[in-house]
Amino acid sequence: MLRRQSHRRTSHATQRSRTTQRSHSTRRRAAAGALVAVTALLAAAVQTGAATAAPGKAPSAAGKGSESVSLSPAQRAELIREANATKAETADDLGLGAKEKLVVRDVLKDRDGTVHTRYERTYDGLPVLGGDLVVETSGSGRTEGVVKATRATVKVATTKAALPVAKAEKQALSAAAAEQAESPDVARAPRKVVWAASGEPVLAYETVVGGFQEDGTPQELHVVTDATTGAKLYEWQAIETGTGNTVYSGTVDLTTTQSGSTYNLTDGARGGHKTYNLNRGTSGTGTLFSGSDDVWGNGSPSNLESAAADAHYGAALTWDYYKNVHGRTGIRGDGVGAYSRVHYGNNYVNAFWSDSCFCMTYGDGSGNANPLTSIDVAAHEMTHGLTSNTAGLNYSGESGGLNEATSDIFGSTVEFYAGNSSDVGDYLIGEEININGDGTPLRYMDQPSKDGASKDSWYSGIGSIDVHYSSGPANHFFYLLSEGSGSKTINGVTYNSPTSDGLPVTGIGRDKAEKIWFRALTTKFTSTTNYAGARTGSLAAAGELYGTTSAEYTAVQNAWAGINVGARPGGGGGGGTTFENTTAVSIPDNGPAVFSSITVSGRAGNAPSNLAVAVDITHTWRGDLVIDLVAPDGTAYRLKNASSSDSADNVNETYTVNASSEVANGTWQLRVQDTASLDTGRINGWSLTFP
Repeated sequence: MLRRQSHRRTSHATQRSRTTQRSHSTRRRAAAGALVAVTALLAAAVQTGAATAAPGKAPSAAGKGSESVSLSPAQRAELIREANATKAETADDLGLGAKEKLVVRDVLKDRDGTVHTRYERTYDGLPVLGGDLVVETSGSGRTEGVVKATRATVKVATTKAALPVAKAEKQALSAAAAEQAESPDVARAPRKVVWAASGEPVLAYETVVGGFQEDGTPQELHVVTDATTGAKLYEWQAIETGTGNTVYSGTVDLTTTQSGSTYNLTDGARGGHKTYNLNRGTSGTGTLFSGSDDVWGNGSPSNLESAAADAHYGAALTWDYYKNVHGRTGIRGDGVGAYSRVHYGNNYVNAFWSDSCFCMTYGDGSGNANPLTSIDVAAHEMTHGLTSNTAGLNYSGESGGLNEATSDIFGSTVEFYAGNSSDVGDYLIGEEININGDGTPLRYMDQPSKDGASKDSWYSGIGSIDVHYSSGPANHFFYLLSEGSGSKTINGVTYNSPTSDGLPVTGIGRDKAEKIWFRALTTKFTSTTNYAGARTGSLAAAGELYGTTSAEYTAVQNAWAGINVGARPGGGGGGGTTFENTTAVSIPDNGPAVFSSITVSGRAGNAPSNLAVAVDITHTWRGDLVIDLVAPDGTAYRLKNASSSDSADNVNETYTVNASSEVANGTWQLRVQDTASLDTGRINGWSLTFP
């Protein structure tokens, strides 16, 4: 989803297809986010993300040629069948509890026989939201590594809810009303789940509210309610060959279907993708485009077939790109095509992907004059579907920024792949659709801050801003990895990409960069991956593809350092050594400080000047918290001050501390104190990483 600028802060509720933001009005708002489902082009979302576990093994120094092979739908189905046949054994090997079961969601296979299987979990028959994990298995069947979305043990005291269902429904409808929804209704009755995406798992209800969002986008608001206390835990929006004379791409070939003397926009070569005309409607599938000839549109937005040709063409390009470049046949990998709907609403300045319909939907822009159907927009929306069916990155906080950036990254690479002279490949997002009204792009990957709101580099509070702006550092990383820093001209577009540390980055080329990002997304990322986890995952992917001593691996380190995530090799970085404590510690409300300890050993000399302190705290009002790192000699390093304006929930951040005056070995402590009343929380875990 793409969005126009808005500098007002939103509530924590994820508004994945909204074009404007509204101010945060209530002090004690529950955390909000999104498990990927409906993703629009212009949206707002605020929330902190959660850290992901690192891959279970280090890649070999030489690499192992680990690029995934292309699987036919039948081959993929067979691997899924095999995974289903052994999932009970896998759960036992992973040490899951007797009440936990695995549900196979996706599978990839490498050339050397390594298989990456992505699972969801259930607990006593209930879905575990935030319990996803990826298991890497060698060709011999041995488990080589596991990446988990949560480090917590999935267990609840009882699966019997104390809260009446009616109260969960009421809370969900109230949440929709707070977002100024139109005609909200309970579209799906509350279902019991185990909520594990933000700390200690709890029994909860998930309620889905339908209707429309404030800007006319269909609403599918998911609200998670504690089934014991009635507290709101989370919420998210779940709404992401004939001849075509297109609006943006010139005259192109389209794959269509003939039925008798009539042609229609059905692409039988790409999973049966169809393009429908909503004709300004906002519900249903619409009418399949058809006609007596195989010529579609005249290049003008006033001809309804022109935008349809763009959408049909963009879907075909995206299908071909993922199949030919990454070996994935269809968004789900099962050979089934999504479908497209054009001419949604009246003057609707947006586009969105929806899991519920497995489809892309496009508005016609201001004055119905600029349909949002350009190549990069189509690829952007379809990629939200890919992310949903692979990593499932929560559409909130740092993981939400990575989700949005992934769609920008592959929106750009599909545009390059197209090789269309009317819409040449570039690192600009939405440059054709004139959504700002002045001919400027929506986003710039070489220097994201040029749009006036996006961030060029990571900082500790980036998880609390709109995901379309927190996506900036990941977009910037991909540009640096592909093209390098400094001034250059590509396809007639001039770029000048800076770095956060002022040091140059040498690119490895887009072809290699896109392979690394795709592999990280599909085999290393989980629903809770944040920027630090993305660095870990992409380094693992680069190591597997090219080796840990390769120029590509070094370039990934340098590109991340160029956006202030990790250090460069030689000056720190290169993966590092991590020490971790995952024992939960309760934080008393307005009480004394509590401590969690980590003992560091085996390190020579002093700690580094860029010691990474990753903190995972669940708290209903993070502004109450003061957080310090206490060195072995008792010296305290302030990580976070209390602040009445810090209205977010939870602390899931990585801080960088100059601890070069401290001896590395010894007992380090995380000290946390709640300095005001009304809110409570706990330390879920924390870690120290020595580059």
